[in-house]
Amino acid sequence: MEDSESQMLSDEEQTPEPLLGSLDIFLFSLIAGLLIYWFFFRKKPEPVPEMKPFTPVTQQIRETSFIEKMKKTNRNVVVFYGSQTGTAEEFANRLAKDAQRYGMKGMPTDPEEYDMSELSRLKEIPNSMAVFCMATYGEGDPTDNAQEFYDWMQGTDDDLAGVNFAVFGLGNKTYEHFNATGKYTDKRLAELGGNRVFDLGLGDDDSNLEEDFISWKEQFWPAVCEFFGVEATGEDSSIRQFELVVHNDINMNEVYTGEMGRLKSFQTQKPPFDSKNPFLATVTGNRKLNEGGNRHLMHIELDITDSKIRYDSGDHVAVYPTNDAAVVNRIGERLGVDLDTVISLKNLDEESNKKHPFPCPTTYRTALTHYLDINNTPRTNVLFELAQYASDPQEQENMRKMASASPEGKALYHSWVLDSERNILAILEDLPSLNPPIDHLCELLPRLQARYYSIASSSKVKAAVFNIIPTPFPCMLGDPNSACHSNPREHGKEVGETILYFGVLTQLNVAFSRDQEHKIYVQHLLKKNKEQLWKLIHSNNAHIYVCGDARNMARDVHTAFYEIAEEVGGLTHTQAVDYFKKLMTKGRYSQDVWS
Repeated sequence: MEDSESQMLSDEEQTPEPLLGSLDIFLFSLIAGLLIYWFFFRKKPEPVPEMKPFTPVTQQIRETSFIEKMKKTNRNVVVFYGSQTGTAEEFANRLAKDAQRYGMKGMPTDPEEYDMSELSRLKEIPNSMAVFCMATYGEGDPTDNAQEFYDWMQGTDDDLAGVNFAVFGLGNKTYEHFNATGKYTDKRLAELGGNRVFDLGLGDDDSNLEEDFISWKEQFWPAVCEFFGVEATGEDSSIRQFELVVHNDINMNEVYTGEMGRLKSFQTQKPPFDSKNPFLATVTGNRKLNEGGNRHLMHIELDITDSKIRYDSGDHVAVYPTNDAAVVNRIGERLGVDLDTVISLKNLDEESNKKHPFPCPTTYRTALTHYLDINNTPRTNVLFELAQYASDPQEQENMRKMASASPEGKALYHSWVLDSERNILAILEDLPSLNPPIDHLCELLPRLQARYYSIASSSKVKAAVFNIIPTPFPCMLGDPNSACHSNPREHGKEVGETILYFGVLTQLNVAFSRDQEHKIYVQHLLKKNKEQLWKLIHSNNAHIYVCGDARNMARDVHTAFYEIAEEVGGLTHTQAVDYFKKLMTKGRYSQDVWS
């Protein structure tokens, strides 16, 4: 046995054991597979986002501060504008450019974009000044973009000591509250301790707003020079605000074709619709209302189905015009340019919020058709800037003269431009030596503005249709809850008595006032029925609606109501004026007038 066991042990000792058994191999393969899967297929851990330090509220405000922006860009003149149609903004841009000629650096600024409570900090900038170009809108109201600033002025008690300022107001004397916003801004800034550098300027659009601005500006800058102890640089050369970029290779889907805001918004209409995103309404009705006279009075119907636009009687609708293609083509031919060239006008001031004067990139044709005003008479600053491109010395001298405030220059501008109604095309064609680059011309021309019309229909009757009639409207007394231009009993509702006085003061053959030798206007009919009207107004709480020409019709109707209150109501003139002012405050005397 011992020998057998020894032999067996000897045999086992002679046969070597394997390094890895089957189980070991299995476990090794499993671990290797897991390692390979983990290395190649595991979900990569997301990087931990870098935590930015908390920005306090005061610092967030400072990032959009006009004071900090002025410091950063080395500006010492800020020109704020309250603008509804673009004129005040244009004046602000001109003043900001002018500052460079006096060794200063200006910045045109929309007060809606900044915290105006920082105005008191302006004194932190040496030799600084704030200029305000403030238009009055409606019945003495501030423009939409200046409303917050106006509210701030009314409620603040900030100390503006050391803040230098000047104000130019834009208004119209045919309205009762002439230049109310400009006057209030000038008065309130002084009350808060601000230092008035130059007297308040009052521009009158009923007369010649451009002339008023030029006259004020030519006195303003010498006063500024004296105040700060600086001198004009003597540079009268043109100062470009934008540089031309020509796009030779661009996807045409990236080019604006007339849109006011969002690219391709005309192809894909999306609500809500506003001034930057207008609705393309179909014209479903267009008929002439008068047969004689020089004016065309049209009744136009606009279909707003699917727009989700809601309106009330008396609201306004903005209509965007398009310039005549024949006039656009003639400008291109006169200047010898390809109107279909795709261009951008890029602001040379990289810090400016206004990167382009109109939506870019676009073509010259689109700019002249949809974005630029080529039909109105050009302002004097356009003539001044373009004069350098006239090779004839006499033509150049006349253009510069018309841009001045001299009596001779004003007379020449009135006769040659205003009275002759020369638009930019007529000026180019009548001055053969004038050959400006078209990009500079596009920089100088003002933006084409929307035309506003009162809606002459009731949403209770035609919710999906606007009716607009560009014509003088009547004076009406009645229940304010009744639907205008419809039969309110269609809805089965009892309404108050409605009385209509219709008349036209303009030279229209269809005006009822011209049906007889002795002219009869609205105010005459009001006086004829003065006892009945005073009873309706004073005893029956009637509402008065006046719509028409502000210069003559509305003013004369206003005077007639004063006289009725004096003759029938026994009021003094002062009491009558106060009486109707209270009616306005209560919303019982409403006006929709124009000049």
